[in-house]
Amino acid sequence: MKLKQWSLLAALTVTLPLAACGGDDGASSTSDAPATSEAPSTSEGGSVFVTGSSTVEPISIKVGELAGTAEGGNLKVTVEGPGTGDGFKKFCAGDSDITGASRAIKEEEATLCADAGIEYIELAVAIDGLTVATSPANTAIECLDKAALYALVGPESEGFSSWADANAIAGELGSAFATLPDAPLSIYGPGEESGTYDSFVEFAFKSISEDRGTDMVSRADYTASPNDNVIVDGIESADTSLGWVGYAYYKAEEARMKAIAIADKEGACVLPTDETIADGSYPFSRTLYIYVNKAKAVENPAIAAYVDLYLSAQGGEQVSAAGYVQLDSATQQLSLDAWTARG
Repeated sequence: MKLKQWSLLAALTVTLPLAACGGDDGASSTSDAPATSEAPSTSEGGSVFVTGSSTVEPISIKVGELAGTAEGGNLKVTVEGPGTGDGFKKFCAGDSDITGASRAIKEEEATLCADAGIEYIELAVAIDGLTVATSPANTAIECLDKAALYALVGPESEGFSSWADANAIAGELGSAFATLPDAPLSIYGPGEESGTYDSFVEFAFKSISEDRGTDMVSRADYTASPNDNVIVDGIESADTSLGWVGYAYYKAEEARMKAIAIADKEGACVLPTDETIADGSYPFSRTLYIYVNKAKAVENPAIAAYVDLYLSAQGGEQVSAAGYVQLDSATQQLSLDAWTARG
């Protein structure tokens, strides 16, 4: 069963109880202690618009769904997932309250926000294991290293239509996987608007691109989509496919998709699991974030209420429900402290 997604034209609107508010600025009260078992609640109304990462989108939706089950709630939350990059464009233009991100904000995006007078709070909310996947029918491929991924998907692989076409580059780079099969290569992944795209090329290509003097980009001739479910459909459609998605999208379809293990620095092949993602042994583990417009959170208590719920114990449970891995307690506390200190 694929993960649910909503576009702006068919956005999720849920009912959420507002957190108790205090102080003249209307910001919600928070505690210095870690998230408790009690979700924040009151019956005040309002609305919140969340944009950004399609990877973070399922968590934001789950938090909204959780809120909608609480008694007396009347806060409307609209969630969309156009991608991390497109989300920051909208957020830094002041057109959204919160944006999700599957990577940290880039310098040029931070400058865009600063130039527009948008102050924000960065909050880590979950851990993802960016999952490289193929069809279960592809029994020839169980593990790949970064050199093989560069040879298959990097900027020098333009036009390769067979896995075996990448063997020469993989061999030059010293890959342990330079005997790739002579089988059709169909690649599916997110486009450049996506933080998952940015994370993949940084994880897989950065050191190699620096050494070879190539741009840190993928080949252009693959099937790209901002919709993760479309990418999943593509990976499932061909016996020798190759693609990459967030861990939750793989978990939702693991009976029909096969995760490809990634070789670590010692050459050991590591599969993405809750455990390997949580302890960082999976090489493509990454932090997921939400960015909150600071001024809007002061002006609109509904935003503070939603973020309070996001950072509560129940909100943390939605991370697992969405298919991702919860932060360790120390990192959770950092997010709580940053939110509490927002002023």
